Amino acid sequence: MQVIKSDITLGQIVPNLGTMLERNAKQFAEKQVFFEKDESGTYQGITWKDFYNNILNIAANLQSSGFQKGEKIVIFSRNCLHMLEAELAIMASGGIAVPIFANFKKETAALLIKHSDAAYLIIAGQTQNEQLEDDLHLKRIWTFEDISHPRISNIHPFSELLKPRKDQSFHLDIHTPADTICLNMYTSGTMGVPKCVQLTHKNILSQQAALENILNITPTDRFLAYLPWHHSFGGIFELFSALYNGAPFYLESSYGKDVNQIFENWRKVKPTVFFSVPKVYQSLFELAMTSPEAEKMFFNSGLRFVFTAAAALPEKLSNEFEKRNIPVIEGWGLTETSPCCTLTDPRLKRISGLVGKPIPGISIRIADDDEIQVQGPNIMVSYFNNPEANAQAFTDDGWYRTGDVGEITPDGLRLIARKDRIFKLSNGEKVIPTDLEKAIERTCHYVQYVVVAGSGEEYPVALIFPNTKLLERPDYQATPDEGCFCPRSLHELTRCLHGCLLKANDSIGQKFSKARFAALIRDELSLESNTLTPSMKVAPKNVLERYKAHLKNLYGDHVPVSEEVFVIELENPKRQM
Repeated sequence: MQVIKSDITLGQIVPNLGTMLERNAKQFAEKQVFFEKDESGTYQGITWKDFYNNILNIAANLQSSGFQKGEKIVIFSRNCLHMLEAELAIMASGGIAVPIFANFKKETAALLIKHSDAAYLIIAGQTQNEQLEDDLHLKRIWTFEDISHPRISNIHPFSELLKPRKDQSFHLDIHTPADTICLNMYTSGTMGVPKCVQLTHKNILSQQAALENILNITPTDRFLAYLPWHHSFGGIFELFSALYNGAPFYLESSYGKDVNQIFENWRKVKPTVFFSVPKVYQSLFELAMTSPEAEKMFFNSGLRFVFTAAAALPEKLSNEFEKRNIPVIEGWGLTETSPCCTLTDPRLKRISGLVGKPIPGISIRIADDDEIQVQGPNIMVSYFNNPEANAQAFTDDGWYRTGDVGEITPDGLRLIARKDRIFKLSNGEKVIPTDLEKAIERTCHYVQYVVVAGSGEEYPVALIFPNTKLLERPDYQATPDEGCFCPRSLHELTRCLHGCLLKANDSIGQKFSKARFAALIRDELSLESNTLTPSMKVAPKNVLERYKAHLKNLYGDHVPVSEEVFVIELENPKRQM
């Protein structure tokens, strides 16, 4: 079995987060570490000296409140300074932080809080307060906002934890063993119920030892960041890349929801590095091309590189950065791998589908069933309270089974699909739906999400969800080489999309993998309907369940549906007989 690993030796790993924080507080004492906007919309920063002092206060006051090493605290909040200080204080004092998505509804929030076995909870404010069930049985709850709950009495203001510690000699535990669990992070759950990943100080800090001489992030860099911290891409990879290297971290004030705000914050911050997903890059590029001034501002000379993950950056968009000498780096990994396993080399021309070679310390191999398996200091301890998942997670010789299918090429690892997404047709032919999904998304800007299905059927079909906001934008014009006449309604998009879908089908080699019908559905995938995960990825199982009536109709049934839908015929099945 072929194994690939980095040619670069893994550097020394900082033993624990307490050591990292103490080191940086001394080295960067008067340098600002974190910025967020005040009520007037002005970015205000905090120095490492004050940041570290707050962390010490929180850790000491937690201890005085009865919090002990090994106990867990769920943090139910969106990104903010207090969340960051609390999370670091918990982890650096021997505890376990459990961040969860700030907009979870009551049922999901309660499920994860109870499953985590946490004794304490920190919430942001009223939004989260309204989602708390009465029977959580927590020792204490702290809240960043001054609020109370009508039926929960043990809620305290977070300001209690920020009070000056009584013992000024108190310090973080710099002797915590590297293999101590410090973070529990729930997976996004694209294929089912989220799993609770248990990560150690070594898992997190080995990433920085591996990346130190690859990304070359320095204290002179500036991060403009919106990625949520309950998710590994933002909460481990991006966040600690900044913290570890002393680079100031500017919190994006729309939390990635408003591209116009992101663009304006870009103008103010002038980031030198940016971590994002392809859909946000596409929206920013469209704004950048509205004027020469906007283009110059966005593609500024100080921008050293952009990083993309979760999905490949479309080649055309990647080329726009590269022709301006701004490298595009793509990475691959999972929450269970803390998260990064591979990076593309920014010095080389990007090849679609390739996610690069292993970072230092990581070994990768391909199993007999083409599943990618990984070994290294970044691999999780286990899933918490999930013996069934743990039984399937590792091979007999200790390699982590990623659930991704891929192949090793001379240019690096090529991702093919999630193992669970691959299905067989009624004739036994195996279909990789993500190939067609990506092709459709690349072909038409007006397509927001696609799910291809067909397990046990004669042929694949596609459920397509349009970008209705783009349809409603009169100022948006597709460039000529995109070959699109800029539809302004769903009906117009149906005519336009027919040609795009045929083009996407033509890019698929196997005839049996081409979609014969597609349903263009006027409906929004969302967190509320569980069709999107908190990291805004499609949850395919939930989509197929929610829109099963549309699927039946595509296979010849006549089932009434509530959403406006247009069926697009791509190939007549009778002609295939």
